[in-house]
Formats: sequence, structure tokens, C-alpha cells
Amino acid sequence: MPTRSGKDACDLLDADHKAVKKMFKDYEDLTGSRARSAAQKKMELAHQICQELSVHAQIEEEIFYPALREVLKETDLLNEATVEHQGVKDLVAQIQGMAKADEMFDAKVKVLGEYVDHHVKEEKGDIFPKARAARKLDLVGLREQLEMRKEELMSQIGAVA
Repeated sequence: MPTRSGKDACDLLDADHKAVKKMFKDYEDLTGSRARSAAQKKMELAHQICQELSVHAQIEEEIFYPALREVLKETDLLNEATVEHQGVKDLVAQIQGMAKADEMFDAKVKVLGEYVDHHVKEEKGDIFPKARAARKLDLVGLREQLEMRKEELMSQIGAVA
């Protein structure tokens, strides 16, 4: 049951979505820059996006989706979300494996952003409402689990949660 302060698992995941969306916007702004430093900034930002998405997908797959599978009758959306995560992971691996920010790098980051936008719309429009309607699901407790696991994963990769 979500609290009035909006501190449930869906809110946490949505905050991640908003943070990454802003990073994609910042990346897009850099693609128009001719400054020498822009290429390096794009690489750094793309790697930060990749880290955030990797951790986000992992906490959803380890904690959020299994909890939903226990209480929802229809799990088709969760299956689709898991497949979408794999597409994101494949692009993340390609981006992280590239040595410089060339035209293909920009294209891959752009497509990654499009994948993420699609995924976020489905979560926000379909999965989160079903999660909030599930009476047997403690979304506040789930948020705490997600936060702890996220902090753990971010510290393992040397990032700040």
C-alpha cells in the first residue's frame, strides 16, 4: 500500500527513470557541440547512463518483478519488460565496449534512449498501476529492499547511489 508521502517502490523506480531521462537529454545537448571536450563528456555521460540502467534493471529483475509475479495473475507485461531489459543490456554492453564517441556511438545512445522511453511508458502506464492495485504487495517495504540493493550495487561499481 503506497503511503501519502509517495515513498513506495514505484516512486523509487520512477525517480530513476526521470534521472536517466535527464541524462539522455544532457547527452543529446552535447551531440550538437563542436567543443573538443564534448566527446569526452559524451563518453563519461554515456557510461554513467549505462551504469544507472544496469543497476536499475538488476534491482527490478532481482526484487521488483519477482514480487509482482507472486501477486499478479497476468505476468505478460513482466515477461515483455524482461525481454526489453535484455535489449537494453545488449546496447549497454556495446556502448561500454566502444573506445570513442563516434557517429555509431551517438546512434547507439539515441536508440538506447528510445528503448528506455518505451519501457518507462509501459511501466508507468501498466505495471506500476497494477503493482499499486495489488493488495498483497508491500510497496513501501519493497522500496526499502530496492534502495538497499541499489546502494550495494552502486558501491560495487564505485558509483554514487
